[in-house]
Amino acid sequence: MKTVFYNPLQTEYKSPRGAVAVGEELRLMIKFTRPANPDVVEVVVTKDGEKEVPYTMIQKDAQDGVFEYQTSIKITSPGLYHYYFNVHGDETTYYVGSDNNLDALLGKGNKWQLTVFEPIYAEPEWLKGGVMYQIMPDRFCDGGDRLTTKRGVIYRDDWGGTPEYRPTSEGKILNNDFFGGNIKGIIKKLGYLKTLGVTCIYLNPIFEAHSNHKYDTGNYLAIDSDFGSEDDLKTLIKRADKRGMRVVLDGVFSHTGDDSIYFNKYNKYDSEGAYQSQSSPYSDWYDFKKFPDKYKSWWGIDTLPQIDKTNKRYIEFVCGVEGVLAKWGKLGIGGWRLDVADELPDAFLDAATRRIKSITPDALVLGEVWEDGSNKIAYGYRRRYLGGKQLDSVSNYPFKEDILNFAATGDGVRLANTVGHIVNNYPKRVLDSLMNILGTHDTARVLTVLSTADRDISTRDGRAAALASDLDKAMAKVRLAAALQYMLPGVPCLYYGDEAGLEGYEDPFNRRCYPWETPESKWDKRNKKLLSWYKLLGKIRAANSDILAKGEYKHVESGDGVFVFERESYGDKITVIANATDKPLDYAIAGGPIDLITKKPYTNIVPAYGVAIVRKH
Repeated sequence: MKTVFYNPLQTEYKSPRGAVAVGEELRLMIKFTRPANPDVVEVVVTKDGEKEVPYTMIQKDAQDGVFEYQTSIKITSPGLYHYYFNVHGDETTYYVGSDNNLDALLGKGNKWQLTVFEPIYAEPEWLKGGVMYQIMPDRFCDGGDRLTTKRGVIYRDDWGGTPEYRPTSEGKILNNDFFGGNIKGIIKKLGYLKTLGVTCIYLNPIFEAHSNHKYDTGNYLAIDSDFGSEDDLKTLIKRADKRGMRVVLDGVFSHTGDDSIYFNKYNKYDSEGAYQSQSSPYSDWYDFKKFPDKYKSWWGIDTLPQIDKTNKRYIEFVCGVEGVLAKWGKLGIGGWRLDVADELPDAFLDAATRRIKSITPDALVLGEVWEDGSNKIAYGYRRRYLGGKQLDSVSNYPFKEDILNFAATGDGVRLANTVGHIVNNYPKRVLDSLMNILGTHDTARVLTVLSTADRDISTRDGRAAALASDLDKAMAKVRLAAALQYMLPGVPCLYYGDEAGLEGYEDPFNRRCYPWETPESKWDKRNKKLLSWYKLLGKIRAANSDILAKGEYKHVESGDGVFVFERESYGDKITVIANATDKPLDYAIAGGPIDLITKKPYTNIVPAYGVAIVRKH
């Protein structure tokens, strides 16, 4: 029989839930049935690496053999804290810790995490309740005015063909084939994005660079001519704004390309780059082990020389009054996604956020972080991404991994535990702005992950086509995963083409062209059904933003093939019942709720590999 009761996700025991602000009152309560009437109960709190501080809890009147102890505390400095309970009684001290789902364990368990943050900047309220859409410009839509003048570039005329993947004789993969997508193509498809409910367009890098992916920046102050001009970007921002969308840019500030104005390894620029001369104005941006050919590079890739992000002149170049962030921020962008945030030191992130927010107070500052962003250790030290001076949001890979795992294996307990820990660890303002992903330019396509596609890629043809007999089930699993992506706390980010059923393993096969040239009338009916599903999810989010933008998350039930949760705001409630089994699920909800998918009364039956999204009106 359980003898101790505490769970930080229930406001009966901890209020507020999740992270707390500096100086905010934190109320804690714990219950016992044994040991009976403890002499003293303490909550013991410690900041990362510092001395433990005990707080004595006050006993309330016992009822029906249950003893309650309460306390209120305020923490006055931001940081990562942990806590546990000590129970003194019967001449014995009992430790109370946490199990995997954050429930209390008597005599064992982990410490609970408590994130304390300092709310300095305005939140990106415009993002909450919306839908993000990620675009690789070269592969989304060809809007015309295509340039074919760059040397060393392959201009393709087979939109939808397999991206080039074979290395050169020197073993290098050049990423230099272009299909012709550009900013004008994105403008052309704003109406389409509106049908998906998109409110935020996230663009992979658009600044001048040699590669098709543009993560090897050549000039931070110029739009790549293959994608268009600065005027094209201004037009996109203006026309997107009229449709209720903001544009977020991708900033790659940990490294540049070797073929850049700053490094200039191949003498393509008129200015003197760091590779050419130690007297270059950019020389101290880089770390040369032996000038000029031995230098520190990103993950050992010599085409990506790494920048010293602690260099004051570089920080000023990016984050200064007339710097990179200021130039593009003044055009009216919605914010920035900061590539490989782990490799951007605190001083840089502080300065970047300060500059971004000084131009647009509610701009989004989003970091690429693959783990729990509240307790991340990178390169030997604890990061403070969510402490208040840096990121509004992070890429939500923890949800991604376990949503896909649930759709594939039915492990509802693992998904519930992951969601619970993120809800507990993150400030609410961050939780509501999380970038909920299922796929990105760095990962395999979601349909490929959830299918029984041929996994033998030794030939590197990259097709990864699902078996015909498996495709219906794979599509159903994608729809199930997408529903969770759209309904859990945070903001769904749809990777271009996932809604059209694109397939492919990692780079470059996950970067195929959107299939515009295949008329929808000729699409497989399963692809049409998938696209309709994403449009429906977008409409559900828009129509229920009163709950989905900021509504509280409550775990209801999880198990083998089942995951049920609620989102609630001011008494209004949405219940999501996810069924990752091959049989219909009988799950009753009282009160005659409406199924938002069918727009009819909920029938208490959830189809195989299906989901019900119900709301009581």
